[in-house]
Amino acid sequence: MSQKKCPICSAPLTTAEFKPFCSKRCADVDLSRWLKGGYAIPGRPSDQADEVPGGPDPSDA
Repeated sequence: MSQKKCPICSAPLTTAEFKPFCSKRCADVDLSRWLKGGYAIPGRPSDQADEVPGGPDPSDA
């Protein structure tokens, strides 16, 4: 079985304390990327995000 690697620096994991990261530094780097918007979860285009499900169809107007 291959050893797990840190998703930030690819170092082998030596402790479970910061899992899935190898150190507090790599965990902090990942948190910083999330907080600065470096990662994004895919969603609907912004022009569709304001529509209410089950609401009136704007094309019927």
